[in-house]
Amino acid sequence: MGSLCYSELGTLIPKSGGDYSYVRDAFGDLLAFVYIWVSILLVRPSSLAIMSLTFGTYFAAVFDLCGSPQIFERLAAVACLLTVMLLNCYSVKLSSWATVISTLFKIGSLLVIVVGGFIKMAQGNTAVLATGFQGSTQDPTTVSLAFYDALWAYDGWVNLNTVTEELQKPSKNLPRANIGGVALVILIYLATNIAYFTVMTTTEMLDADAVAVLWGDRVLKQASVLIPITVMISTFGAVNATAFAGGRPVFAAARDGNLPSIFSYIHANKLTPLPSMVFTICLAIVYVFLGSIYSLIDFFSFTAWFFYGMNFVALLVFRVTKPHDKRPYKCPIFIPILMVLISLYLIIAPIIKEPSMGYLYAAIFTAGSVIVYFPLVKFKFELPFADKLTTYIQLVLQVVPASKYVD
Repeated sequence: MGSLCYSELGTLIPKSGGDYSYVRDAFGDLLAFVYIWVSILLVRPSSLAIMSLTFGTYFAAVFDLCGSPQIFERLAAVACLLTVMLLNCYSVKLSSWATVISTLFKIGSLLVIVVGGFIKMAQGNTAVLATGFQGSTQDPTTVSLAFYDALWAYDGWVNLNTVTEELQKPSKNLPRANIGGVALVILIYLATNIAYFTVMTTTEMLDADAVAVLWGDRVLKQASVLIPITVMISTFGAVNATAFAGGRPVFAAARDGNLPSIFSYIHANKLTPLPSMVFTICLAIVYVFLGSIYSLIDFFSFTAWFFYGMNFVALLVFRVTKPHDKRPYKCPIFIPILMVLISLYLIIAPIIKEPSMGYLYAAIFTAGSVIVYFPLVKFKFELPFADKLTTYIQLVLQVVPASKYVD
């Protein structure tokens, strides 16, 4: 349902920047700045950190390490992030191909697990599946935390909207890609989890650091090393795709004057948004060393769903303020209303269940953006060294204003 809402938003406002562009058009510069502030400093970097840490976990699984020390996994995560940064700074086309290839590896590895699972089911390994959801909690506040982990796996449904200007025929291809992609992911992920339960219990699945590796050890035997390798390739592609999309809102915000102009600059020869990409990746590296995968997921999900909810509200606002604008795709009105309610549930319920300082820090950080907005954006106060710093960065990174290439 979220992808249906974003399909309408993306075809109604075909601008790169995704959420930022929708919030700005619906609510103005202040809330747009709040969004981009939280997005570039919290949401996007933590998302990249989570995926790169997953890469590190499976990288460590390939080697026979003494307890898979965390520092090794974190260094592997940093190497993944730096490689993605260099790839995206060098060529948009090469980055796109890397995403396509890694996606093929991901689908291939998941199909191996799915087929293997169905073979195990045919052999009668259905004891765990037969129990269904036995023993599950019905506490809505606990379920909200479970949703954080589950919905994290599907979070890529918003990424394509950030690069709308770079799509061919976005009015047709954006809804097709969003809706088709989410439907395919649901089908594959559901079949994959069924396959996992043919060889492991729910407790084993929850306790495993790398579930796919455990499945491979029990089903593929000597060939099990292929699983962590393909997961690494898949995760690298996810980091690459998120970095590719994540740099665009920063670029769009700087272009509109809501961030320092240097972030709207592009490389003089490669035409890639190099400053925004380097900034995003460097922040992600900091997050890699600040928390675990699951703590980062909770932190990410809390802040992300606040702004997803804001965009669902924006869609309702546009139904009033832009009633006659062209909409190549229009979702039923009850969907954005329902998604607003779901967003409120995912924001409030986890706080009730497990109040943590992470939620408080996120709230304070979000409120603090207002303090930054008025002097630096609204009243255009410039730091004394800003011009010299911009010139220095231009020389080092060989970047120029994007307007140089606009006819």
